[in-house]
Parts: sequence; C-alpha cells; structure tokens
Amino acid sequence: MKVTVFGATGAVGQHLVHALLAKGDTVTAHVRNEAKIPAAWNGTVRVVVGEITDAEAIDKAITGADAVASALGPSMDRKATGLPLAEGNRLIVAAMDRHGIRRYVGNGTPTVLDQRDRRTFQPRFSALMARTFLHRAYDEMVQMSKAITTSDLDWTIVRFMAPRNGSARGVRRIGFFGHTKIGFAVTRADIGQFTADQVHDNNYLKAAPAISN
Repeated sequence: MKVTVFGATGAVGQHLVHALLAKGDTVTAHVRNEAKIPAAWNGTVRVVVGEITDAEAIDKAITGADAVASALGPSMDRKATGLPLAEGNRLIVAAMDRHGIRRYVGNGTPTVLDQRDRRTFQPRFSALMARTFLHRAYDEMVQMSKAITTSDLDWTIVRFMAPRNGSARGVRRIGFFGHTKIGFAVTRADIGQFTADQVHDNNYLKAAPAISN
C-alpha cells in the first residue's frame, strides 16, 4: 500500500514510518523541517518538504497515495500562536477528496470524544487540564480532529493520554472510556505500531479508540 505520513519526523511519526515500512508499504513523508529527516530514510522514503499550511506541498505529498496516516500533534510551547494544524487538516481533507483517497488514520487525545465513550474521569480530567494549562493546544486538537471527524473520509483516530519513550511493550488495552479499562501510559513505539496497523484494518472505522500499555 502507498501511504503518506504527516508529522513523520516527530517522536511518534518516526515509529509510524518504521512500522509501515516493516509491513512492506511504500511511504511518502511530509516534513516541515528538512534537518530532522533520519539518515535511515535515504532511498526508502519519498520526502516532500513544506509547511502544514502549504496546500501545494500537501497535494504533492498525497498524490498517488492509497491512504494517509498522521502523527501530527499541537505544539506545547506556550509562545505558539494560531491553529496551523487545524488549517493543515482541512487542507489534507480537501486534497484527499480531490484525489479520491478515502482512508485516514490519525492520532488524538481523550479531549476528542467518541460517541461510544461515557463521561468518566479520564476524558474529563484530560479536557480540564488541557483547557486550563494548554488552552491554545486544546483548541487546536479539537479543531484539527473536527476537520477529520466531520468529513466523509473513512477515518480512525487513535487516542492516548501519556506517551512515553522506550521500547514497544504491546498495546494491551483498546476501547472506549467507560467500557474498557484504559490506562494512562503507552510507549510512542506502540502508538506508531498501532496507528500503522489501523491503516490496514477497518475494525475501528469512523471511531476513536483509546489505547494503553
């Protein structure tokens, strides 16, 4: 499968690219900072450089793709301004529509609610903390997710709470708050692997499952 990855050089994105390549997929990486491109990608990953608000670069990146995967996440820098990822996701949706690409798999947090969720402690706590201490990032996460969930795409958003560095341990809890006992921690390696798995699996179509180790 030909998969375009956004946020490819990030902490989760690099694991996502690695997992897709391990599956035998052909990967195109949209990157904003050329200096962050791993040397290991040379000769194995097609790279398109551009800002996430660059419609032309986004269109170039997804041309010929069968699916789009995203590890984009808001900046936690309190000095950051605007909602570039929200605009970027709107541009991604528009480009996918133009090219007839249906499958989208992205990442999110419990601040993005799924209709299957019950209003339990974890999503309430996550939203409260984000609104209180990271208001801009909270708004961006909500808006970038809304651009996807209100589209006609065949989407899946993989949600997690406390990403950690370290080796993959395996995703042991998958489901929806109030129905499945979801923990807090999950490794970035496992997030990348699970996200890559969803590109090839329609089990969570138009759903936002939460995961943990």
